[in-house]
Formats: sequence, structure tokens, C-alpha cells
Amino acid sequence: MTRQSAQRPINAPRRALIVTADDFGLHERINEAVERAHLHGVLTSASLMVSAPAAADAVRRAQRYPSLRVGLHLVLADGVPMLATHLIPALVDRHGRLGERMVRDGFRFFLLPEVRRQLKAEIRAQFQAFARTGLTLDHVNTHKHFHLHPTVLALIIEVGSEYGLKAMRLPYEPGAPAWIRPWMARVRKQLDNAGIAHNDYVIGMSQTGHMDEAALLAALARLPEGVGEIYSHPAVAGEGAITRTMQAYRHSDEFDALVSARVASAIAASGAITGGFADVFAQPSY
Repeated sequence: MTRQSAQRPINAPRRALIVTADDFGLHERINEAVERAHLHGVLTSASLMVSAPAAADAVRRAQRYPSLRVGLHLVLADGVPMLATHLIPALVDRHGRLGERMVRDGFRFFLLPEVRRQLKAEIRAQFQAFARTGLTLDHVNTHKHFHLHPTVLALIIEVGSEYGLKAMRLPYEPGAPAWIRPWMARVRKQLDNAGIAHNDYVIGMSQTGHMDEAALLAALARLPEGVGEIYSHPAVAGEGAITRTMQAYRHSDEFDALVSARVASAIAASGAITGGFADVFAQPSY
């Protein structure tokens, strides 16, 4: 919800931009890229995977730089749970990982109370883990945008209200197919009814893993009004893919884009105010 006032000052900016790195904590190569892109580039925000292998390293880096706004990247599919697997047997596969069959799981979340109870417990455990870091919760989003599921979103809002949830990502990208717009309107309504602030649009969905300099410059050249969020998956160069599902991701190209002087100049030329969700929605024009 952009909270735009009917009394917007004449000279107030009409654009705001949040530049986010997802999967903070998944790997130290990602963590290093986040730190460097914030210090030397345009990155303003990062979304933390609290149960990921390098989460502790990510938290230490974030604690050194309070200007980096950090949110919770809830992992409810294709990842490692926070809770012990015997507490959430309906959510994990035989390897103890949260499953990748999101359509099937979506039906189970909606139809089966016991599965829903375990899902709520895992969501709570991840909020609790974030709270233990001592970091200020800037926003919440989900791995693979699973909060597009109305049951998942309702549980996040319910649990998050106990942990300072104030802002979430609305994963709507300009130019998305017409059929998705009613679904996004429903998500927007759920967030608005709960008083949860959200962006108006995102950039990065259609080019996930490929948000290089050219993609960023093209997006910035046609930046809409309102609150936008650009999200990416940067990492410094290294051996091998970070995960099996990221083999085609061009992590280092995305990192290079975030520290590009041309990208920084394009953002400045756009006139957008920048920061995390807390910074953007603190502005009087929003």
C-alpha cells in the first residue's frame, strides 16, 4: 500500500525504488556480494534465509552495516526448514528438505488442517529465528513467491503481526499476463486489509537470475511512478553452481550490475527516492 496522500507536496518525488538481493545467507559468495554491492553500489536491501547454511555469516555482515535494510526471506519450498523434520513431517521430503511440488503443496495447505498447522509452526520458527538476530525487520517475502497462495499469505500476516511485520513484497511485474492481474489484486487486497505496506510493482521476475547491467538499465529507462522493487540474486564469482536449481543463474553478472556506475547514474537520473521499505514508507509523500 503506497499510502499516497491527496495533499502530496508539489515537489515531492513520485517514484521510490528499493533494490533488494534475495537469498542472503544461502552461501558466503552471496553474502560477500550483498555486502560489497551495498557499500560500493546501489543495493539498499537484502532478504535473509534464516535456516540457510551461511545465515550466521550474513547476520554478522548485516550487523556491521545498519544502513542495509534486512528482511525475512521465508523458505517454505525448495530449501531447509528451521524446525526439526520430525515436527513437520508433512512439509518435508525423504531428504528432510521442504518440497518442490508447490502446486500439490498449495492444495494440501488449503485442504488439510494438520498440514496447515505444521506450515504455521514453520513460519513462526523462521520469524523467531529472525527476531533472535537482533536485526530490525524491514520486510518479508518468500522463496519462489509462495505467499501468492492465499493460505500462506494469511498465515504470514497472522504470525508476522506478533513479530513486527510492516511490509511485504507484492510480486507484480509490469507487462505480466492479463490473467495474473486478478490474482495480484487479491494479494494486494489481503495486504491492504491487514495494513501491510507493499510496493506497487517489481522488476526481476521475468529475468530471474539474469538481471545484468543491460537488463537493469533497460528497466530504469522506463521506470513507472510509484514504489518499485528491483530484486536480484547476486554472488561473487566462484566454482560451480550455488544450488542445483540455480545452475543457469548469472550471479556474478548481477553483482556487477549492482556496482555499475551506469546503473547508479540511471537511478539518480530517475529522481526516485531510495532505501529499504522502512525508508520509503517513512517518506511524507507515501
